[in-house]
Amino acid sequence: MAVRNIRQLGDSILAKKCREIKEITPRLRELINDMKDTMYDANGVGLAAPQVGVLKCVVVIDVGDGPIVLINPRMLESNGEQTGEEGCLSVPGKYGIVTRPMYVKIEAWDENMERIVVEGEELLARAICHEMEHLEGHTYVEKVEDGLHDVEEEA
Repeated sequence: MAVRNIRQLGDSILAKKCREIKEITPRLRELINDMKDTMYDANGVGLAAPQVGVLKCVVVIDVGDGPIVLINPRMLESNGEQTGEEGCLSVPGKYGIVTRPMYVKIEAWDENMERIVVEGEELLARAICHEMEHLEGHTYVEKVEDGLHDVEEEA
């Protein structure tokens, strides 16, 4: 396991669509473990494979309840609306106001290629939507409602 370099806004890989994963391989398991390490090292709540330079449909998320691995995630349902601050490990030191669904329900596969259904509200819903957009070649910057702001450093 290792911490990988996080690609920054402007890197062309962040604008590319990811490929579907067909099977679990040792390299994919290594990627998933490295993504978890990288996310935790950067104090993030989510990370998508293109953010570490890999165009595969896999994300890892941890909003405080332990890591969730989502392979080939697909939105089944979304409801409600929440507007709030959002940041991204690929856009360090910045945040913006983004509106997302309050609730989402997705289908994906876990690291054993077993089908899972994940329901999330509030921060988990926001993180799922944010990371799934990375898989389509989009970043939250495209949805920011009031421009990017600098994160205030804590003293």
